[in-house]
Amino acid sequence: MTLKTPQQYVDSIEKLKPKVFIAGERVENIVEHPNIKPVINAVAKTYEMALDPRYEDFGMATSHLTGEKISRWSHVPQSIDDLGKRRQMNVVMAQKIGGCNYRCAGTEALQVLAASTYDMDQKLGTEYSKRFNSFLRYMQENDLTADMPQTDAKGDRTKRPLEQEDPDLYLHVVEKRSDGIVVRGAKLHQVGPMACHEHIVAPPLIPLRKGEEDYALSFAIPNGTEGLTYICQYGPIEAERKAAESIGELGIPEYGSLLTAMLVFDDVFVPWERVFMCGEVEFTLGILNRLGSMHNMLCRGSCKVGLMDLVIGAAQTIAEYNGISRAAHVIDKVTEMLRVRETTEACAQAAVQNGKEDPIGSGVYFPDLMFSLAASLNTHYGFSQVALLAADLAGGAVVTMPSERELQNPETSQYVKKYLKGVASVPTENRMRMLKFLQHWAAGPQVAAVYDEGSLQVSLNAMRASAVAALEEKKKLAKELAGVKE
Repeated sequence: MTLKTPQQYVDSIEKLKPKVFIAGERVENIVEHPNIKPVINAVAKTYEMALDPRYEDFGMATSHLTGEKISRWSHVPQSIDDLGKRRQMNVVMAQKIGGCNYRCAGTEALQVLAASTYDMDQKLGTEYSKRFNSFLRYMQENDLTADMPQTDAKGDRTKRPLEQEDPDLYLHVVEKRSDGIVVRGAKLHQVGPMACHEHIVAPPLIPLRKGEEDYALSFAIPNGTEGLTYICQYGPIEAERKAAESIGELGIPEYGSLLTAMLVFDDVFVPWERVFMCGEVEFTLGILNRLGSMHNMLCRGSCKVGLMDLVIGAAQTIAEYNGISRAAHVIDKVTEMLRVRETTEACAQAAVQNGKEDPIGSGVYFPDLMFSLAASLNTHYGFSQVALLAADLAGGAVVTMPSERELQNPETSQYVKKYLKGVASVPTENRMRMLKFLQHWAAGPQVAAVYDEGSLQVSLNAMRASAVAALEEKKKLAKELAGVKE
């Protein structure tokens, strides 16, 4: 089994010819486009770290299908120890990239479908698990990367899929053939789909009901499949990067910030051997719960912990550059940032340590849902707080600072060097770069990235639903001690 080098990954992506649009223009070479290249760099970094002996303990795993060494990105957790190493990998990746690694959701999809296809086979006598394991083996043997398109357009949020005026607002089957299915719709907010090899599509993020079978879908298709169109986000950060003469002035030069895309399915054909769910509405809730437990523990409880390390480190650095690091209120603010970070990681670690096999007999392990949701909610409230405190320590220059290019401008460089300097020992350029780095979190898309992981209300609803039995037990304890008899 061969593990790809970073360059082999880049070469394999360059061979693909997906239909990608950014700012109204067709992208001819996705590897070289200034807005997509940071995504390519981030994914390439995951391949680099998998081969680095320093990270072998959590970067590599043993396939339960073949017994061979594989990248953990294509491994399905088989124990609590596996969950812990998966969590550790996310924290370190965030620390090294300063943004999304673009592989979490695809890895989660492998895990969720390994469990859910087994569940369906055991209860319905289907052959989804056999199909899926064949696909999983293909992913592992070729060291491929995947994403998981999951968020539908949804249209009128007061209406369910069948009630929408346009049925395509939720991805659905439009034709079943002897050799496969044809699907139509769109998945929104997909992180870096143009930079992966495969798309592993999940059903909608709602429990489906009888009559909505055409929407209960899960399947895998290669990047660039006919009928797929990728329409990328384009905001101030993307415009700045596209116009930049040097990426060195952009705060996070190599990896940029989160790049998402709308993924349009215009009558896309999927062969049956790549279909892992087609109409089994009663199993969509199980997929949602398994996805919720893993995604909240990883992306909000682990990735965001790694990102908070960067924000806290940058805030402490800028406080030192400004000469205020020993002030009592500064120490209090940095301490509060550390509190948010540590409590978030504690919830994620508790989720891992209380993990279990689900369903029994599948061999697939998931973290505890309630602790995962606690990590998610702590991040949802706390990450923005950390960013706000960092902005407060940095001051107004974090958003009003002129371009670093002014340092090379003979008419302005002397003024910029003089008036943007902090303590005497720190070069103005260093202070400007740290302020630009902080801008991503204090006044840029990285704060919004917290919400890209899913809405606050979804997490609150999930926690409430999961806590019904626990609330009854807590009521019983209080009544017993208070002497209340019913």
